[in-house]
Amino acid sequence: MAVHNVTLIRGDGTGPELVEATRRVLEAAVATNGSSFQWDVVEAGVDIMETAGTPLPDNVLESVRKNKVALKGPITTPIGTGFRSVNVALRKELDLFACIRPCKSYVGVRSKYDNIDLVIVRENTEDLYAGVEYDVNSPEAKAIIAMSPGKIRDDAAISIKPISITGTRRIVKTAFDYAVENGRKKVTAVCKANIMKYTDGLFYRVAREVAEEYRKHGIEYDEWLVDAMCMQLVQKPENYDILVMPNLYGDILSDLGAGLVGGLGVAPGANIGDDMALFEATHGSAPKYKNQNKVNPTALILSGLLMLKYLKEDKAAAALDKAVSEVIAEGKDVTYDMKPDRNDPTAVGTSQMADAIIAKIQAG
Repeated sequence: MAVHNVTLIRGDGTGPELVEATRRVLEAAVATNGSSFQWDVVEAGVDIMETAGTPLPDNVLESVRKNKVALKGPITTPIGTGFRSVNVALRKELDLFACIRPCKSYVGVRSKYDNIDLVIVRENTEDLYAGVEYDVNSPEAKAIIAMSPGKIRDDAAISIKPISITGTRRIVKTAFDYAVENGRKKVTAVCKANIMKYTDGLFYRVAREVAEEYRKHGIEYDEWLVDAMCMQLVQKPENYDILVMPNLYGDILSDLGAGLVGGLGVAPGANIGDDMALFEATHGSAPKYKNQNKVNPTALILSGLLMLKYLKEDKAAAALDKAVSEVIAEGKDVTYDMKPDRNDPTAVGTSQMADAIIAKIQAG
């Protein structure tokens, strides 16, 4: 028996109701093994800004640093204006450098593809998401333009793309370690080294060095340019196993991978650092559905499943995976988006789908 201390970040929009559904499911799952959770519930996002003055209060970071494990509901990120992404800030502040996003087919989820089982391993802290950005006519932008005669227009805003040996080595090692621990057969490095020869070229160079270190494990290694990989995933996704890549490409291909298995509603995510981890769904906060008990909890529940594996609750994880698979395959107690007809009156709410999964867990 174990008691797991976990930070529970409720998020905003539909986040709190998704988190509540997931919390109940996870408690039922670990109970099968005699374990339990001690939740430290904290608030982050737009709903807390008015009273806290920030979407990411210090107590959130303090809680995660203390507990080492967190489950997070979706948090809204304004487009073009306002604060930078809380999701990105959490990853950077806690050095959660590896984003793991499995893309797995579930019988009963509508998709043009069957039997997809990909894992995308995305570097979380560098690349164009590092936040090194300069506005039009800023002194920094002018200095960079002056250093690059004839290459950048005078009225350009500028983003910097850092790719380091350290950052690349640890993300590629994460991909190979995941392959070893989960019986995977191949790791594919993805970037655009034919154009960005120094940054993406470095990514390939370091990846090859790491691949050589893992040769003894019999894991195949190959490389694809990101544009070609997009076509490969649409045409022959069965040829790929684990894909490892820098931040921006990982963000884009994560959504492509989610599309292969039926959408963001079944796309979980894990953000892993050296000694802590945060688990979250890939999708956003869908504020227009707030407090309607309508949205699909599957992605966050599956993120919780990844958390169970991280906590070595393998029996509970297996029970949860089986229960989710059965509920989705039966197609009865699922939310509107998982019905063949989205207007099907038999669709259930967020909480009721969680109830059905809990019933399957308890039935064994």
